[in-house]
Formats: sequence, C-alpha cells, structure tokens
Amino acid sequence: MSGALPTSPIRREPTQQRSRERVERMLAAARALIAERGSDAMKMGEIAERAGVSIGSLYQFFPDKSAIIRALAERFTADNRACIEAELASVSDEQGLLTAFAGLVDTYYAICLAEPVMRDIWSGTQVDKTLRELELADSRACADTLASVCGRLRPEADPARLAASAFLIWQLGEATMRLAISVDRAEGDRLVEIYKRMALKELATGSQ
Repeated sequence: MSGALPTSPIRREPTQQRSRERVERMLAAARALIAERGSDAMKMGEIAERAGVSIGSLYQFFPDKSAIIRALAERFTADNRACIEAELASVSDEQGLLTAFAGLVDTYYAICLAEPVMRDIWSGTQVDKTLRELELADSRACADTLASVCGRLRPEADPARLAASAFLIWQLGEATMRLAISVDRAEGDRLVEIYKRMALKELATGSQ
C-alpha cells in the first residue's frame, strides 16, 4: 500500500498502562528539551531525568535520539493525517474542496510556526532514511485522500492524473512550509499564500 508507514522506532512496544505512561513522559520530556535548545544538544540522560525514569528504562524503549525523533514524527504524522481525513470527508462540491484545502494549509502553517520539534524532524529527513520514508509515506497517504475526493467530485477525470497532481501538491506544500519557517515571518506568510493560490488553481483546473 502506498501510504504504509515504516516500522515503529520503539524498541519494545509498551503493553501495560504503566509502561505506556512512562513512554508518554519520555516523549513529552524530549519534546520539551527540543523546544528549549534543539535535538542536537539534547542528551539521553537529560530525557530520562526530566521524564523521571532511569536511563535503562529509556533505552528499553528507545535505542537512541534518532528513535525518539522518529517516534515524535509518527505522532505528528498521525495527527496530521487524521485532521486531513476529517476535514475532507464532508466535502461535497468543488468550492467545498477548495475551502477545506485552504483551511488545511493555514492550519498546518500555524502548527509549523508553533512547534519547534517540526524543525528537527524536517532537518532529520535530510540524513535519516527512515524519517524520509515516513514523510513520503505520509505525503502519499494524504495525497491519496485528496485524489479520492477529487475523483468523487469529477468521476470523468483521469485517476493517474489526479494522483500525480495530488502527490505533487502535497510535496510542494511540505517544501513550502520548510522554507516559510526558515525566513522572516512576513516573507514566510507571502510564500505560503503564493503556494496556496498555485495549489488551489491546480485543484480547480488540473483535472479538466
């Protein structure tokens, strides 16, 4: 399946409630430390100390920092996909699709601006093959959802054309967000608005 995600980065999946709560504390601690000074400066010992667990307990679930970053990436990916599917599920006409997509772009941009961990996840995709695979799988899954809605609204359209268009729109969206949060806010806002206009134009006319 094109949207299948890579294997979970957790070394040992927590089965008991107490273990699940420990893992949640570990991820929350890592997220807070990344927000404070970035993942490069974050130490495994610091994560364990802030989470209130032993370093051995941390290593039971996460073999290294990369595994923690990947676990956080999976959380953001799952939340993002659920939001997209919920927003597009009720679309019944083309104007509804354009309105819903524009709203999703604005929401995602706001999350990227507010969430420092996103920067570390994106940075990691340049060197971490698993993160890159996760990003591509998520883009394909989200694009499949978008293409499915477009196909439902335009049953006469070429499915392959819709799929390619939706995938490109999603990948360009990811690239735009990375660029937008790396420049000053005013320029970033302009870049996102330009991308949104381009994407909406393609959604409105690309299958015709």
